[in-house]
Amino acid sequence: MEEAITIENQPVENIIQEKAERIRDVIRYISKFKNAAVVIHLDDRIIDSPLFSSHIRDISLLHEAGLRVIIVPGAKERINTNLTEANIPWKIKNGSRITTEEAMPIIKDAAFDVSNIVMTSLAGQHLTAVIGNWVRARGRGVLEGIDYATAGEIDKIDVSTLETVLDSGFIPIFPCIGWSLNGKPYNISSNQLAAQIAIRLKADKLFYILPNAELSEKYFSIPENSGLSPEGCIPAMNIEELDTFLLENKKADKMKLKKENVGKDFFENIISIVSLARNAVNSGVTRVHILNGSIEGTLPCEIFSDLGSGTMIYASNYGKFRAMRREDIAAVLSLIRPFVKKKILLPRTQKQFEQTYNDYIVYELDGAVRACAALHIYDRTQAEIACVTVDETCSHIGIGPKMIEYLLEKAKAIHLDNVFILTTQTADWFEKFGFKPDSVETLPPERKAKWNPKRGSKLFRLKLAYRQ
Repeated sequence: MEEAITIENQPVENIIQEKAERIRDVIRYISKFKNAAVVIHLDDRIIDSPLFSSHIRDISLLHEAGLRVIIVPGAKERINTNLTEANIPWKIKNGSRITTEEAMPIIKDAAFDVSNIVMTSLAGQHLTAVIGNWVRARGRGVLEGIDYATAGEIDKIDVSTLETVLDSGFIPIFPCIGWSLNGKPYNISSNQLAAQIAIRLKADKLFYILPNAELSEKYFSIPENSGLSPEGCIPAMNIEELDTFLLENKKADKMKLKKENVGKDFFENIISIVSLARNAVNSGVTRVHILNGSIEGTLPCEIFSDLGSGTMIYASNYGKFRAMRREDIAAVLSLIRPFVKKKILLPRTQKQFEQTYNDYIVYELDGAVRACAALHIYDRTQAEIACVTVDETCSHIGIGPKMIEYLLEKAKAIHLDNVFILTTQTADWFEKFGFKPDSVETLPPERKAKWNPKRGSKLFRLKLAYRQ
């Protein structure tokens, strides 16, 4: 018997297939995001870290791939250090730094120093960046008895000049400084600045890259039924899920923070960024990503793969169920192949799909088919849910249950009495939906004729209730 060549217990054909799928993803995303506006906020702790040069190299690759990149460097830690060395007191209130007028030259110098570091590093990648004063600001003034002094709020962003800079192939860099109409400088939040730039450009993506950023059960209260990565992190949230997350994390869990040696500042900073992301998406930004900048390669991994490396916040149209089309057949065959090899699914041919594709739905994620299932109807009273398949890279974000719910609603809408499934390995999963064991003898004659006793698939059935 001819044996398949293996590498570390994996058949070569499996390895090649996985590599090919990753390459297809990259090509698909490069095509999708060509000329897309991408705003990147870099925390200054990342700028001071050993991985900074790696992140800059990744940013340069995005630019070379045709994305329009805008960078907003944070300067909080640099400003803190410089003010402390100058013996100038300051405090943070409601996300704004409160200090005296004498601090403003130091704040401005620190903000531009950090921006110059980014510009010089991009020059090392043979890219031209421009630091500009494109932000008009006004003072926050006195609010509830608190004088915010040098702290400012964004009044206007010079979008037309910014578009000219981008069209010229340059990378704009925004220091966290805004100027009044009279030329007075104000210190503004770089987190808020990044969000406002993205909103006013209607950017496709907004990235926040900061150390150890994890929306994980280790640091936060995670809502029930949230899809989690194997590491316990939330890979993606739509606006509705995000609102639930924010409600459950209104206040810092002091015991959890103490146990994990995480400061309250870390917790509140992430929650603030999540809130900014919510507003950005509601205001037209397609997607916001929160990335752990302590991981090398997190940026290209996030932008050129379906689920990436961090947490993505998006409107409800990120992934969608739709009817299968004839042109999906090749993708669906590729999707089910690993499950056929594991004998979880029966093999299906191109010809079989051409005859039955109208029974199927698929889940499309950024233009790629990542899940499928069929509803085969028999004698107008019952139907079989079959070929339920979810790409393993997406198995932890809840697509499977949503797909079953979608098909059950479809069955109810056409007034079927019940649905059934035949399975050898996934009985427990279907029982969670209320499916009960039943006799194979109750199968419709047409389906019973195809049942293979050697395979020994078990029958489970769910009675449906629908509104008259």
